Amino acid sequence: MGFFKKKGKKETPEEIEAPGWDAIEEAVSNLYHGEPIQVEHFGVLISWRLGGKDPLDGISIYDGGDYYHFVTFGLSELYEKETKDPEYSGYGFELTVKLKKSCIEDEEGEFRCMAGILQAVARISYEQGDIFAPDEYIYTGQTAGMDIKQKSQITGFITKEDEMGEITTPNGKVQFVQLIGATDAELKTLVDKKLTVPELAEKIGTDLTDYSRSSVI
Repeated sequence: MGFFKKKGKKETPEEIEAPGWDAIEEAVSNLYHGEPIQVEHFGVLISWRLGGKDPLDGISIYDGGDYYHFVTFGLSELYEKETKDPEYSGYGFELTVKLKKSCIEDEEGEFRCMAGILQAVARISYEQGDIFAPDEYIYTGQTAGMDIKQKSQITGFITKEDEMGEITTPNGKVQFVQLIGATDAELKTLVDKKLTVPELAEKIGTDLTDYSRSSVI
């Protein structure tokens, strides 16, 4: 993975115009009443557009109280408008995750692990053109946990709209799609159509990704 850690979004000699990026940061600021606490920011050494392996230009992590709020930068158009669709910015969405603090033992390790997962999900959109929306699921088929020690029952995700909702940027609309950790057993009920995503979400009862929780199925 080509990640490096930094504070802030720009480390270039000249200021880069990034109206899409600014709009995302404004949405976060509005959510946290103008005082978001950025715990970490992960950028990339070489951007996707310059031949890098990671599609997201950055992932910021904010302190949400009892959880860490991951927000991606790169599935929408962060800089100039490049796509022909005037209504949507890039793929029209950014990803978020709320990782419960109390389930974390190795904070730095779990930050990097989740950042890698978000890059992997974003790569699906970049390589296959898939658009992720609320009330969907990501079934990996794996049984090992997605936490750094692979001990958790959490192996995939269901999705919902993040509290930040949908915003309008200078490059078009962007919806924030939250990923919520789910177990293999839970996801199989969706694959087998025994439950819908909203029904499973109600059973889980939280929108936090919690590596310490047991399956509700």
